[in-house]
Amino acid sequence: MDTIFAPASGRTKAGVAVIRISGPQAAAVLKTLSGDLPPPRFAVLRELRGAEGLLDQALVILFEKGASFTGEEVVELHLHGSQAVVAAVLSELSNHSGLRMADPGEFTRRALENECLDLAQVEGLADLIEAETEAQRKQALKVLSGAIGDAASNWRLDLIRAAALIEATIDFADEEVPVDVSPEVADLITGVQSDVQKQLSGIDVSERIRDGFEVAIIGAPNVGKSTLLNALAGREAAITSEFAGTTRDVVEVRMDLGGLPVTILDTAGIRDTEDHVEGIGIERARARAKDADIRVFLSENTSDDPGVEFLDGDIRLMAKADLNKGADNAVSGKTGAGVSSLVNHLRDVLVLRSASASIATRERHRIAMSRALTSMESARFELSLGSERSELAAEELRTAIRALDALIGRVDVENLLDEIFTSFCIGK
Repeated sequence: MDTIFAPASGRTKAGVAVIRISGPQAAAVLKTLSGDLPPPRFAVLRELRGAEGLLDQALVILFEKGASFTGEEVVELHLHGSQAVVAAVLSELSNHSGLRMADPGEFTRRALENECLDLAQVEGLADLIEAETEAQRKQALKVLSGAIGDAASNWRLDLIRAAALIEATIDFADEEVPVDVSPEVADLITGVQSDVQKQLSGIDVSERIRDGFEVAIIGAPNVGKSTLLNALAGREAAITSEFAGTTRDVVEVRMDLGGLPVTILDTAGIRDTEDHVEGIGIERARARAKDADIRVFLSENTSDDPGVEFLDGDIRLMAKADLNKGADNAVSGKTGAGVSSLVNHLRDVLVLRSASASIATRERHRIAMSRALTSMESARFELSLGSERSELAAEELRTAIRALDALIGRVDVENLLDEIFTSFCIGK
C-alpha cells in the first residue's frame, strides 16, 4: 500500500500546522528528514532537512503500526504554521519515491479497512468535523465512540444464539430433544426487536439534530414576519416594507438554540392573489410550513385564518405587540417585546424533543434496522407454524444478522464508500 501524506490542519496562517504521513515508509521518511527516530508516541523537537537544506524546526511524533489512527505506521509533523513552511515540507515529501498526496478521506478509509473504525464510526467522524452546535458535537461523539457498533454487536450475538438453538433442533430432528428451545428463541428475538424498534423511533430526531430543526413563521402579508425574523437573527436577513407581499420566497436564517441547530423560515404572506410570482412564493411557503418541526403563526386577530392547518406543538402569537399593547401572547420584532420569551419557548420544546434521539443518525441506518426488523418478524412467523418450518426461521434470522452487519459496514457497503469518503477533507 502506498505511503500517503497531507496537511491535517487548516490551510490558513496559524501558530501550528500538522502534516500526517501514513504507510509502510512513514518512519523511513522521518528518519531521512530528521536524522533519527524518536521513541514511539513521544513528541520530540527535531530539525527537518531536505535537499535544499533546513525546512523547519518541528515537533515530530511516531506512531507504530497498530497504535495509530489508520492502523498503519504514522508520522505527524507539527510545523510552524506558515504557508511557506507547509508548502516546502509538502514539496520535499512529494519528491520521495513511493509517497503521494492523500485523497479526500483516505486516512479515515484506511482506518476502516484496517478495522480501527467501523462504518458507523466513520460517519460519526464526518458529522463531528461538520458539527456547529453542542448537540451535534455530542451526538457525533457518541456515534464515533462506537455506540452503534456496540448495540449491533449485542443484537447480533442474541440472534446468533437464537439461530443456533433453532439449528440444533434441525440437526437432531430424528432424535428426542429434551428441552423445548422455542420459548428462549422467542425471548431472544423479542428483546432484539424491542431494542431495534426503540432506536428506529428516534432516528427522525437524530437526523434533525444532525441536519437542523426547522421553525416556520406563518401569517398573512405585512403582519410582521420578516421583522420578527430579523429580530431573531439580530441582523437584516429579510427585506421589510409597509407593502404587502414583499417576501416572495422562503428566507432562511440558521441559529443555535440551546445547542441545537435551528433554521428559522420567513415565508411569503399567505393570501389569495392573482400575481403569478407571489403565488409561487405562497405555495412554497405552504410546502415548507407543512414540513417544518414547529410553525409560529402570527396574526393581528385571533379569528384570522392562517391558511395552514394548526397542529399540536405549533405556536400562535399576536403580531405587532407595539401596536397591540396589553394583548396576551404578543410579540413585536420591531421593539423586541416577547422575542426572548419566544426564543426560550422554542429552545425548551426542541431540547425536550431531542431527548428522544436515537444512536442511529442516517437513512442508511434506518434501512438496515428496518430490514433486520422485517426478517425477525418473518422468523417469528415461521416459528409459529411449527418445527417443520425451522429451517426457514433460521434463514430469516441469518438475513437479520446480515442486515445488522451492513449497519456497521461488514457487508454490502462497497458502493457507499466512495460517496462517504468524498465528503471528507484531504488530510482526514
